[in-house]
Amino acid sequence: MRRQFTGWPEQAMDVLWQLQGEPTHATREHYRADRERLVRQPMIALLNEVADTDPRYEDFSVWHYRTNSWWWQNQSAVIRLGRKIEIGLRFSLDGLRIQGAWWYPDPGHVDMFRKAVASEGSGRELSAIVEDVRKKGYDISGDVMKRPPRGYPTDHPRTDLLRHRSLIAARPLGCEEWLHTPEAVDRVLSAAADLDDLLTWLVRHVKRAA
Repeated sequence: MRRQFTGWPEQAMDVLWQLQGEPTHATREHYRADRERLVRQPMIALLNEVADTDPRYEDFSVWHYRTNSWWWQNQSAVIRLGRKIEIGLRFSLDGLRIQGAWWYPDPGHVDMFRKAVASEGSGRELSAIVEDVRKKGYDISGDVMKRPPRGYPTDHPRTDLLRHRSLIAARPLGCEEWLHTPEAVDRVLSAAADLDDLLTWLVRHVKRAA
């Protein structure tokens, strides 16, 4: 029975509010223990429950703090599904955000991606998946070339996808009352299901370096 995650306490927002702008070292240290307890530890509990529900999500990391103030104001985490293919979560004053991403590719990954996009079967499959994800409210982005890559016709039917050197689908999940309840687990699992076809396609076609 899931019970370890009860939601982010409402005080978590108060802590993040105190860390806005460029907080001094003294301010960061003053709120370090509260931030750990109220912001970071709930993210760990959330992802443990997500992993308990679906073992595919067991390989996750919840980031610590760094010198840049952004890392104090945003609690980030990733669930690794393949080499450079992951689900990212971010908790901040804006609420919870999720993305499915293939980025920072290894040498050879981009060529593998383009060959799969150009192939009639796998390419049409990805195009349909991306369109479906977009209709569900996700923004599609990534490192995108201004022109089609060399070796591919400029009028290729999937030229928009061929120009990608990374692929990211992201959307905010919101900042409503459910963030402070166990319902956040179900919200994350539902969003992960939205991204499943896209990430499965990426794992299948670009998970190994050439």
